Amino acid sequence: MTRNMGTIDRGLRALAGIALLAGAFGLGWFGGWMVWAAAAVGVVMLGTSAMGNCPLYSLVGIKTCRT
Repeated sequence: MTRNMGTIDRGLRALAGIALLAGAFGLGWFGGWMVWAAAAVGVVMLGTSAMGNCPLYSLVGIKTCRT
């Protein structure tokens, strides 16, 4: 699997994923079904950040990394 995400993109996604998970489970920002939706999006963001590859970027043809 080739990388299509740059360092800044990966870092921002990781921060957003952590914020969503913290907001869903720790800080009480969401209620009802939104807790699980925010948690799911947070997990996906952390996963794509860790892998360095975004499937949506591949479909659209976006590449934010230098190589």
